Amino acid sequence: MAMASTLTDRLSRLVKTMRGQARITEGNVQDMLREVRMALLEADVALPVVRDFIARVKDKALGQEVVGSLNPGQALVGIVHKELAATMGPDPAGPHKGPVADLDLATQPPAVILMAGLQGAGKTTTTAKLARYLITKRKKKVLTVSADVYRPAAIEQLKTVTAQAGAEWFPSAPEQKPRDIALAALDHARRHYFDVLLVDTAGRLGIDETLMAEIRELHEVLKPVETLFIVDAMQGQDAVNTAKAFKDALPLTGVVLTKLDGDARGGAAMSVRQVTGVPIKFAGISEKIDGLEVFDAERHAGRVLGMGDILALVEEVQKGVDMDAAHKLAEKVKSGSGFDLNDFLGQITQMKNMGGLAGLMDKLPSQLAGRAAGADMGRAERDVKRMEGIICAMTPLERRKPELIKASRKRRIATGAGVQVQEVNRLLNQFEQMQGMMKKMKGGGLMKMMKRMGGGGFPGMPR
Repeated sequence: MAMASTLTDRLSRLVKTMRGQARITEGNVQDMLREVRMALLEADVALPVVRDFIARVKDKALGQEVVGSLNPGQALVGIVHKELAATMGPDPAGPHKGPVADLDLATQPPAVILMAGLQGAGKTTTTAKLARYLITKRKKKVLTVSADVYRPAAIEQLKTVTAQAGAEWFPSAPEQKPRDIALAALDHARRHYFDVLLVDTAGRLGIDETLMAEIRELHEVLKPVETLFIVDAMQGQDAVNTAKAFKDALPLTGVVLTKLDGDARGGAAMSVRQVTGVPIKFAGISEKIDGLEVFDAERHAGRVLGMGDILALVEEVQKGVDMDAAHKLAEKVKSGSGFDLNDFLGQITQMKNMGGLAGLMDKLPSQLAGRAAGADMGRAERDVKRMEGIICAMTPLERRKPELIKASRKRRIATGAGVQVQEVNRLLNQFEQMQGMMKKMKGGGLMKMMKRMGGGGFPGMPR
């Protein structure tokens, strides 16, 4: 079963059962880690990698205080998420800071990139996708060449996909020696001022000495700036054995995981990263020519957990909310001064500061985001803008005392905001709903509203 769904199911259950507990304890950590261990093993993550991972999470989790609005389940998901990202991400001591390790092309052009891996891992299509990435994202002039003289049609296949990618292809033939092909292509790339030369190599169905000797020779001749190991994310445990063999034969600089859009989300990523000791640089996420993305460990960890990044949501709320304004509003409502249209406008502005509705939805746990997915986010964003426009067309007095807004004022406001009168009526209804909600909450302001978003949503958001 897919790692993503099992881990998500297990963690969701756990987060539910841990509601109401205030601290992370030895007991609840053990429960959670049992679930995580089972999910990782089912996802084909290598046993030593799982052991190591569990030990690190336990270390970090014990005795940790739970952040204000989170419960222990959510806090633990946060810790698991952080560690997952660290396990799959670049080495913190290495040259790449942050969750992403991109290609290192800082060399006298042409920068040579050697593509290695077993047959069937998707090397040839990945070569073309990488060419596409280098052309569109890094603005490079790219040449590809195939040194695969064994597989019938491998050279033709590279020619076809290179054309789709918009790169140039250097011809080679099955009767040539891989070493000669590589040298001729390198010479051509130098003379025609190419920035990058991508060399597709032969794959075998299994690891054999001839293959390894040949690719070692190519490495010696080409002195590539990057040697990328291409591995099929669906291979699970086999991927680990292949990774070991290639790592022993070649100084790898990075991994490309193909078929990450398939089922085995993450098992191979964790194991291969650990075994090779080099960062995962790219992930194949679709069959399309532009279906290759720079591998982002943080995002992949979130995908594996399938719970959205609960902590990011909380951080976002704390960062985007003007705490002083929220406290003032709370005091105002508590003192009985009531919630007026100025406050309503303030809440809308706060929401925009947090990246709008769509931005918030991205960060909500998948259960809630799923509920919101049915809502048309574009329309909701437009509604919010329209609401702002209507309130801005009112006089300061009308904003303070919405009860004054009767028919003739509504017509004037509608004309000023460029909307129909019924839009003004709708806004006033939404405002009343919100006012009612504020009375019930006795001034918890945005924080409480955020927690309720999973239930009723923002007043006026499409249901």
